[in-house]
Amino acid sequence: MSNETNPTDALKPQVVLASASPRRKQLLEEAGVAVRVLVPSEPVDESLEAGELMIPAEAAKKLAEKKAGAAVQALLATGEAGMFAVIGADTMVVKDAEVFGKPRNLEDAKRMLRELSGCTHQVITGVSLWMLLVGEGDEVSLGYRTFADASAVTFKELTDDQIVEYLRKGESFDKAGAYAIQGEGRDLVERFEGALDTIIGLPVERLLTEYPELRS
Repeated sequence: MSNETNPTDALKPQVVLASASPRRKQLLEEAGVAVRVLVPSEPVDESLEAGELMIPAEAAKKLAEKKAGAAVQALLATGEAGMFAVIGADTMVVKDAEVFGKPRNLEDAKRMLRELSGCTHQVITGVSLWMLLVGEGDEVSLGYRTFADASAVTFKELTDDQIVEYLRKGESFDKAGAYAIQGEGRDLVERFEGALDTIIGLPVERLLTEYPELRS
């Protein structure tokens, strides 16, 4: 058995996910990507101006850039040398130009599900990939690219009892639009068009098509 190191291994970046979302980490790992999670101790400011929300895809991209950029700063603060691919992502649910974020409380979650009931909405995930090379000294090379991917989801007609029963399952409160299609929320969905991983929170297939070097 050879102990020689493959020279291409040195060119593979360490993949860093700027998100505490277990769903995004799982999507990457299932696709064969070894992932390190790095979330800055200070929360990222996710506020946007009203004008920025007028184009949801651009808003999702901007938030993804904020998250990835904050993780890059946290990584630089460690003084670690090496090549890193830092991934930031943000998912938005949009219906009739209204952005549905994470519900603030139970009543907000009920409102969202009532408004999504029987209708088609868009799920947009912005992704920002920052390639970072840190030398042994102070040498730093940085570049990034950001894109957004969208899928369409159509809900079944939901009764108030069905909405209350779903909310009892407890998976609504950290999800944009107050539902999780990869969980019990799949029973709310009549159909979807586009990539399922975009709806879950990270369009991994597109990401790896554009950046195959991220695979382990």
